[in-house]
Amino acid sequence: MAKGTFRSLKVFNYRVWAVGSLVSNVGTWMQRTAQDWLVLAELTHHSATAVGIIMGLQFGPQLLLLPWTGFAADRFDRRKLLLATQAASGMLALLLGILVVTGLVQLWHVDVLAFLSGCVNAIDMPARQTFVSDLVGDDDLSNAVALNSSSMNVAQMVGPAVAGMVIAAIGSGWAFLINAASFAVVLVSLSYLRKSELHPSLRAKRARGSLVEGFRYVLSRPDLKAILWMLFLMGTFGLNFPVFISTMSVKVFQGGAGQYGMLTSVMAVGTLAGALLAAGREKPRFGLLLIGAATFGIGFAFAAITPNVWLFGAALVIIGIATLTFTNSTSSLMQLSTEPVMRGRVMALRLAIGVGATPVGAPIVGWVADTFGPRWALCVGAMSGFAAAAVALRHLLNRR
Repeated sequence: MAKGTFRSLKVFNYRVWAVGSLVSNVGTWMQRTAQDWLVLAELTHHSATAVGIIMGLQFGPQLLLLPWTGFAADRFDRRKLLLATQAASGMLALLLGILVVTGLVQLWHVDVLAFLSGCVNAIDMPARQTFVSDLVGDDDLSNAVALNSSSMNVAQMVGPAVAGMVIAAIGSGWAFLINAASFAVVLVSLSYLRKSELHPSLRAKRARGSLVEGFRYVLSRPDLKAILWMLFLMGTFGLNFPVFISTMSVKVFQGGAGQYGMLTSVMAVGTLAGALLAAGREKPRFGLLLIGAATFGIGFAFAAITPNVWLFGAALVIIGIATLTFTNSTSSLMQLSTEPVMRGRVMALRLAIGVGATPVGAPIVGWVADTFGPRWALCVGAMSGFAAAAVALRHLLNRR
């Protein structure tokens, strides 16, 4: 097995995919930043609740479409599935961009398009995460997952900062149009893959009960159940970064679009560091989940008491490192310990709980920020990290 932090890049198919994915990820983070700003500062009067509702609509389909999304990733050709989902995402971004640029956009337009985008992403994300094993095989899977996260976090540093400049210079609508164009690059990269060098997994067969088989499989595994409980706690009350960062930036530190984009990029410095640390590890360990969750809680507690924007940015770096340590470890552990024919369904459950729990938590966290202040919302995030750490500790003690 090849050694080194960047060993997966020696594989031609992974290199091609990584280039297209990086460009698309930059566009995606531009859109996320512009969408939050559009709702918070242009379509409402600094309503964190409205931002939380948009997040709920965008991530809710992860729960609504279970278990079909995971079964689709196990049943169909993942490359063809990704071609369809990426094209659909590009069209939705184009439509939103046109509405904003022409001045026709209303809040309900953003709500509807966020929900449709969430439906597409619910199908796309399990396929995209399990497609990594088709590109590199199991030997380098943990490394490829970590490098994928590194790509996302480079994009998270670049995308929000560029979005802030674009919004300030020519308006938020152009950020959506740039994102729409970025999907063309990933579509080209998918079409250039060498099909003969892919490592396709066994396909799931259509049979009675096959859709719920993933639930039964997870229920039989104490380690997977513990991971999913941790994801639920942190995903529901902690991974609502647009609410936390936007409300602190606008309401506490009285900043504009540039400061909001800067803070989102600063957090990505930490997430990139966490992803590169994960890429250098040969295999993940369950103990890393405990460390990641506890550090996540500490970072949020520090963020809640920071007196200025610079220390708040430092807290975001800590939160970013902890987040990627935790999320990368869950992804690698769940894929490597799961039978290949079940990976799509298990990863769909992971995404549905980790990401799909946001519709439950984002409006609650937004309400806390509006009612009691953004610092109290950060305290909710801190408690989610400490509660998840307690779940990990309990599992480790029981296993021993």
